[in-house]
Amino acid sequence: MRLKNIVLPALCIAASAIYLTGCSHNSSVPAGNNKTAAAKKDTTAKKTEDTVAAAPVTYAPINHAQYDSLMKKLAHGDTSGLWPVKNTPYPLPGAILPYKRVVAFYGNLYAKKMGILGELPPKEMLAKLKGEVKNWEKADPTTPVQPALHYIAVVAQGDGGKDGKFRYRMPNKGIDSVLSLAKKAHAIVFLDVQVALSNIHTELPLLEKYLIMPQVHFGMDPEFSMKDGTHPGKKIGTYDAADVNYVSEYLAKLVNKYHLPPKILVVHRFTKKMLTNYKNIKLRKEVQIVMDMDGWGEPDLKTGTYRYFIHNEPVQFTGYKLFYKNDIKKAPHHMLTPAEVLKYKPYPIYIQYQ
Repeated sequence: MRLKNIVLPALCIAASAIYLTGCSHNSSVPAGNNKTAAAKKDTTAKKTEDTVAAAPVTYAPINHAQYDSLMKKLAHGDTSGLWPVKNTPYPLPGAILPYKRVVAFYGNLYAKKMGILGELPPKEMLAKLKGEVKNWEKADPTTPVQPALHYIAVVAQGDGGKDGKFRYRMPNKGIDSVLSLAKKAHAIVFLDVQVALSNIHTELPLLEKYLIMPQVHFGMDPEFSMKDGTHPGKKIGTYDAADVNYVSEYLAKLVNKYHLPPKILVVHRFTKKMLTNYKNIKLRKEVQIVMDMDGWGEPDLKTGTYRYFIHNEPVQFTGYKLFYKNDIKKAPHHMLTPAEVLKYKPYPIYIQYQ
């Protein structure tokens, strides 16, 4: 496969598939005049202990020999010398990775076309997630699976909004609903941010009340980080290592202040320019960084994307995104199975379904 076919995917290869102007005519996400309808859909919202940080929990110390063994297993016999990543710090006690594989459903409660999380009714969605968890347990019986809900909490949109930032912050009651659903499924939660013409320094602190919860983690999407002022959806955006370091430092401070287990930070990626200066990303014991292969398409295209931008530019852990609809649009019209994904080197330890 030629590299240019991987570097220059169509704009709608967007992992977040936000359907902005230029990608689809169905570009709307809830704005001011839609808030009432959106609130009605939040039938599971609860102002309960779900939104209160739990008391500190004591976790067993990290067994270094066991950790090293699991990291070597994740490398899956890779002979490039890139995996496992050298000189990475051991995590604080309570780390999820590499002890469990995270299997997440991605989306938004207010937009069925943004992912499986919002496409199905809650009970049906959770049942489907449970089925995928079982599929991964069967494909790799040696690695326990941690279910997750990956919620887009700040959504890039085609309308500039009152401040001209082209992003819409989901109401807290929506996040509360996701927390309640996750509790039913014994799942962790990721809050994902698409900053558009805003920036990560502005958007991240607004979610702190949730990020101090031990079960809540974070995702940042370079695709919709439009640093040059271009409207989201017109081109693919970018983050630099400095942005990732800002987020990981912020999360690390929360972990230390509130005595939390390590946070998982997911960074989406499917082109080279989506993340610049990756070698400058700082690893911390408080935060586990996952580079998530975020592009859709036929199996060969996805394999090439994973090789060039995830395997060849190592950070710490790897992730892989599967699209129920977009992955089957072109021949051979096949979404990869868990067994097929587990052929990659290194093994993805975070799996996301959209």
